Amino acid sequence: MKEYHKKQVTQLNTLVTMLIGQLSKGDRQKIMTICTIDVHARDVVAKMIAQKVDNAQAFIWLSQLRHRWSDEERHCFANICDAQFLYSYEYLGNTPRLVITPLTDRCYITLTQSLHLTMSGAPAGPAGTGKTETTKDLGRALGIMVYVFNCSEQMDYKSCGNIYKGLSQTGAWGCFDEFNRISVEVLSVVAVQVSGETLINKYKQSRAILQSLEQG
Repeated sequence: MKEYHKKQVTQLNTLVTMLIGQLSKGDRQKIMTICTIDVHARDVVAKMIAQKVDNAQAFIWLSQLRHRWSDEERHCFANICDAQFLYSYEYLGNTPRLVITPLTDRCYITLTQSLHLTMSGAPAGPAGTGKTETTKDLGRALGIMVYVFNCSEQMDYKSCGNIYKGLSQTGAWGCFDEFNRISVEVLSVVAVQVSGETLINKYKQSRAILQSLEQG
């Protein structure tokens, strides 16, 4: 681990040297994104060395969002704690990434555990603290498109239903900003819509399992 930490520092120094030089706009953005991810990876390794972690089952390692390639299934997977997600391969462009802090890690764990249990997540906090950006960044890490909807008092159950239809057809995530602005009457119908969709999805999954068992 100590040798690998030295290698990480050397790689970061090389990237910083490249940033100082002449680069095109796209290349500069690309290297800045790699730097952001690599700095967090360096900090994680340094923390593991400081805590003398020598087991792959240690929480400090399991709590990180890790990507791996499966040769058997020919797919990329993202693992965090006991949750596993298939990478969605959505091209999201040459975009910057958020600086990952301990609070970001905690948000990632909470949201991924919620998704693992077929539920949703609702980050709460003061304005401008990065709730929406954290959700979008988690989507980028999993290769999923995230559409942000700014909710208002004018939104009714029909408009919310249309949004859900589009999200379910595209497989994208929906981030409903200022969700508390929607009236209570609409929220009650929205809750029924969401729970109904969840039940339908679970029913389809159980039917597929039963069919595969019957065929097997």
